[in-house]
Amino acid sequence: MKILAYIPARSGSKGVKDKNIKPFKGLPLMAHTILNAMDAKLFDEVMVSTDSEVYRKIALEYGAKAPFLRSEENSSDTALTILGLLEALENYSQLNKRFDHVMILQPTSPLRDARDILKAWECYERNHFQSLASVHKIEINPFLLRTLKNDQLSSLMQVNSTIRRQDMPVFYQVNGAIYIAKVSELNEKTSLNDSVIGHEIEISHALDIDNLKDFDGYN
Repeated sequence: MKILAYIPARSGSKGVKDKNIKPFKGLPLMAHTILNAMDAKLFDEVMVSTDSEVYRKIALEYGAKAPFLRSEENSSDTALTILGLLEALENYSQLNKRFDHVMILQPTSPLRDARDILKAWECYERNHFQSLASVHKIEINPFLLRTLKNDQLSSLMQVNSTIRRQDMPVFYQVNGAIYIAKVSELNEKTSLNDSVIGHEIEISHALDIDNLKDFDGYN
Protein backbone atom coordinates (compact mmCIF):
# COMPACT_ATOMS: atom_id res chain seq x y z
CA MET A 1 0.00 0.00 0.00
CA LYS A 2 1.42 3.35 -1.07
CA ILE A 3 0.32 6.70 0.35
CA LEU A 4 0.94 10.14 -1.15
CA ALA A 5 0.91 13.38 0.84
CA TYR A 6 -0.27 16.04 -1.61
CA ILE A 7 0.37 19.68 -0.66
CA PRO A 8 -1.22 22.12 -3.14
CA ALA A 9 0.71 25.41 -3.15
CA ARG A 10 0.05 27.59 -6.15
CA SER A 11 1.76 30.97 -6.35
CA GLY A 12 -1.13 33.18 -7.42
CA SER A 13 -2.78 34.08 -4.12
CA LYS A 14 -4.73 37.31 -4.53
CA GLY A 15 -5.47 38.13 -0.89
CA VAL A 16 -1.87 37.89 0.34
CA LYS A 17 0.93 37.91 -2.23
CA ASP A 18 2.91 34.67 -2.16
CA LYS A 19 0.91 33.55 0.87
CA ASN A 20 2.17 29.98 0.77
CA ILE A 21 5.80 31.01 1.25
CA LYS A 22 5.24 34.05 3.47
CA PRO A 23 7.07 33.68 6.82
CA PHE A 24 4.95 32.19 9.60
CA LYS A 25 6.55 31.41 12.96
CA GLY A 26 10.00 31.61 11.39
CA LEU A 27 9.39 29.38 8.35
CA PRO A 28 7.75 29.72 4.94
CA LEU A 29 4.08 28.92 5.52
CA MET A 30 4.07 25.72 3.48
CA ALA A 31 7.22 24.44 5.24
CA HIS A 32 5.19 23.69 8.38
CA THR A 33 2.96 21.30 6.46
CA ILE A 34 5.92 19.67 4.70
CA LEU A 35 7.76 19.07 7.98
CA ASN A 36 4.67 17.78 9.79
CA ALA A 37 3.93 15.36 6.95
CA MET A 38 7.49 14.07 7.07
CA ASP A 39 7.40 13.80 10.87
CA ALA A 40 4.36 11.52 10.59
CA LYS A 41 6.54 8.93 8.81
CA LEU A 42 3.42 7.67 7.09
CA PHE A 43 3.91 8.60 3.47
CA ASP A 44 5.78 7.01 0.61
CA GLU A 45 6.14 10.49 -0.84
CA VAL A 46 5.48 14.03 0.39
CA MET A 47 4.79 16.09 -2.70
CA VAL A 48 4.24 19.82 -3.24
CA SER A 49 2.15 20.70 -6.28
CA THR A 50 3.02 24.18 -7.48
CA ASP A 51 3.21 26.27 -10.63
CA SER A 52 6.28 28.20 -9.41
CA GLU A 53 9.97 27.35 -9.69
CA VAL A 54 10.58 29.51 -6.60
CA TYR A 55 8.05 27.50 -4.58
CA ARG A 56 9.48 24.29 -5.97
CA LYS A 57 12.97 25.21 -4.77
CA ILE A 58 11.66 25.99 -1.27
CA ALA A 59 9.73 22.71 -1.18
CA LEU A 60 12.88 20.77 -2.03
CA GLU A 61 14.87 22.64 0.63
CA TYR A 62 12.47 21.35 3.30
CA GLY A 63 12.54 17.77 2.05
CA ALA A 64 9.45 17.51 -0.13
CA LYS A 65 9.35 16.21 -3.68
CA ALA A 66 8.24 18.41 -6.57
CA PRO A 67 8.87 16.30 -9.68
CA PHE A 68 6.78 18.48 -11.99
CA LEU A 69 5.13 21.88 -12.12
CA ARG A 70 1.37 22.20 -12.13
CA SER A 71 -0.20 23.36 -15.39
CA GLU A 72 -1.38 26.95 -15.79
CA GLU A 73 -4.92 25.65 -16.32
CA ASN A 74 -4.98 24.04 -12.89
CA SER A 75 -3.26 26.94 -11.12
CA SER A 76 -5.86 29.67 -11.61
CA ASP A 77 -8.05 31.24 -8.91
CA THR A 78 -10.98 29.14 -10.08
CA ALA A 79 -9.14 25.83 -10.50
CA LEU A 80 -10.42 23.02 -8.30
CA THR A 81 -8.02 21.22 -5.96
CA ILE A 82 -9.21 17.86 -7.27
CA LEU A 83 -8.14 18.73 -10.83
CA GLY A 84 -4.62 19.61 -9.72
CA LEU A 85 -4.47 16.35 -7.79
CA LEU A 86 -5.67 14.27 -10.74
CA GLU A 87 -3.06 15.97 -12.92
CA ALA A 88 -0.33 15.08 -10.41
CA LEU A 89 -1.46 11.46 -10.19
CA GLU A 90 -1.45 11.19 -13.99
CA ASN A 91 2.06 12.67 -14.13
CA TYR A 92 3.20 10.15 -11.53
CA SER A 93 1.70 7.29 -13.53
CA GLN A 94 3.82 8.37 -16.50
CA LEU A 95 6.82 7.90 -14.22
CA ASN A 96 5.49 4.42 -13.36
CA LYS A 97 4.66 5.55 -9.83
CA ARG A 98 1.18 4.85 -8.48
CA PHE A 99 -0.45 5.40 -5.11
CA ASP A 100 -3.33 3.65 -3.39
CA HIS A 101 -4.33 6.49 -1.09
CA VAL A 102 -3.75 10.24 -1.01
CA MET A 103 -3.86 12.72 1.84
CA ILE A 104 -4.38 16.35 0.86
CA LEU A 105 -2.73 18.73 3.31
CA GLN A 106 -3.47 22.39 2.67
CA PRO A 107 -0.41 24.57 3.39
CA THR A 108 -2.72 27.19 4.91
CA SER A 109 -3.27 24.91 7.94
CA PRO A 110 0.20 25.16 9.54
CA LEU A 111 -0.90 24.19 13.06
CA ARG A 112 -2.16 20.75 12.04
CA ASP A 113 0.63 18.48 13.27
CA ALA A 114 1.98 14.96 12.71
CA ARG A 115 -0.20 13.61 15.49
CA ASP A 116 -3.33 14.96 13.79
CA ILE A 117 -2.21 13.34 10.55
CA LEU A 118 -1.66 9.95 12.16
CA LYS A 119 -4.93 10.01 14.09
CA ALA A 120 -6.84 10.89 10.91
CA TRP A 121 -5.18 8.03 9.06
CA GLU A 122 -6.00 5.59 11.86
CA CYS A 123 -9.66 6.69 11.71
CA TYR A 124 -9.70 6.30 7.93
CA GLU A 125 -8.15 2.82 8.04
CA ARG A 126 -10.33 1.66 10.91
CA ASN A 127 -13.60 2.62 9.21
CA HIS A 128 -12.75 1.33 5.71
CA PHE A 129 -14.49 4.27 4.02
CA GLN A 130 -13.53 5.82 0.71
CA SER A 131 -12.74 9.28 2.06
CA LEU A 132 -12.31 11.35 5.20
CA ALA A 133 -12.27 15.06 5.96
CA SER A 134 -11.12 16.80 9.12
CA VAL A 135 -13.75 18.82 10.97
CA HIS A 136 -14.01 20.93 14.11
CA LYS A 137 -16.90 22.00 16.32
CA ILE A 138 -18.28 25.40 15.38
CA GLU A 139 -18.43 27.94 18.18
CA ILE A 140 -21.81 29.48 17.28
CA ASN A 141 -24.71 27.05 17.06
CA PRO A 142 -26.81 27.70 13.91
CA PHE A 143 -29.94 27.30 16.04
CA LEU A 144 -29.04 30.62 17.68
CA LEU A 145 -28.52 32.54 14.44
CA ARG A 146 -31.08 34.95 13.01
CA THR A 147 -31.50 36.98 9.85
CA LEU A 148 -32.50 40.63 10.11
CA LYS A 149 -34.68 42.14 7.40
CA ASN A 150 -36.71 45.32 7.82
CA ASP A 151 -36.01 45.13 11.55
CA GLN A 152 -37.62 41.69 11.66
CA LEU A 153 -35.67 38.78 13.14
CA SER A 154 -36.13 35.36 11.57
CA SER A 155 -34.62 32.01 12.54
CA LEU A 156 -32.33 30.31 10.05
CA MET A 157 -33.54 26.91 11.19
CA GLN A 158 -36.84 25.62 12.47
CA VAL A 159 -36.36 24.87 16.13
CA ASN A 160 -38.53 24.39 19.17
CA SER A 161 -38.29 27.69 21.04
CA THR A 162 -38.28 25.86 24.36
CA ILE A 163 -35.24 23.71 23.57
CA ARG A 164 -32.42 24.22 26.05
CA ARG A 165 -29.04 25.28 24.74
CA GLN A 166 -27.39 22.16 26.15
CA ASP A 167 -29.89 20.00 24.26
CA MET A 168 -29.13 21.53 20.87
CA PRO A 169 -27.21 19.28 18.45
CA VAL A 170 -23.51 19.90 17.96
CA PHE A 171 -22.50 21.19 14.51
CA TYR A 172 -19.18 20.68 12.76
CA GLN A 173 -17.36 22.49 9.98
CA VAL A 174 -15.16 20.88 7.34
CA ASN A 175 -11.90 22.80 7.74
CA GLY A 176 -9.67 21.53 4.93
CA ALA A 177 -6.70 20.71 7.15
CA ILE A 178 -6.81 17.00 6.22
CA TYR A 179 -8.56 15.13 3.43
CA ILE A 180 -7.92 11.45 2.68
CA ALA A 181 -9.20 9.42 -0.24
CA LYS A 182 -8.75 6.16 -2.06
CA VAL A 183 -7.09 7.05 -5.36
CA SER A 184 -9.20 4.62 -7.38
CA GLU A 185 -12.35 6.47 -6.30
CA LEU A 186 -11.22 9.94 -7.40
CA ASN A 187 -12.55 11.64 -10.51
CA GLU A 188 -13.29 15.14 -11.81
CA LYS A 189 -16.65 15.19 -10.03
CA THR A 190 -15.20 14.34 -6.62
CA SER A 191 -16.13 16.93 -4.01
CA LEU A 192 -13.68 17.36 -1.18
CA ASN A 193 -16.56 18.45 1.07
CA ASP A 194 -18.70 15.34 0.55
CA SER A 195 -16.61 12.87 2.50
CA VAL A 196 -18.07 9.71 3.93
CA ILE A 197 -16.59 10.28 7.38
CA GLY A 198 -15.49 13.28 9.40
CA HIS A 199 -12.57 13.25 11.82
CA GLU A 200 -12.56 15.88 14.53
CA ILE A 201 -9.41 17.86 15.26
CA GLU A 202 -8.93 20.65 17.78
CA ILE A 203 -10.15 24.00 16.51
CA SER A 204 -6.76 25.49 17.42
CA HIS A 205 -5.13 23.06 14.96
CA ALA A 206 -7.66 23.88 12.25
CA LEU A 207 -6.50 27.46 11.75
CA ASP A 208 -6.83 28.49 8.10
CA ILE A 209 -4.39 31.27 7.21
CA ASP A 210 -6.29 33.48 4.81
CA ASN A 211 -5.23 37.11 5.29
CA LEU A 212 -2.57 39.37 6.79
CA LYS A 213 -4.48 39.56 10.07
CA ASP A 214 -4.07 35.80 10.45
CA PHE A 215 -0.32 36.09 9.91
CA ASP A 216 -0.01 39.00 12.35
CA GLY A 217 -2.19 37.34 14.97
CA TYR A 218 -0.19 34.11 15.14
CA ASN A 219 3.35 35.18 14.31
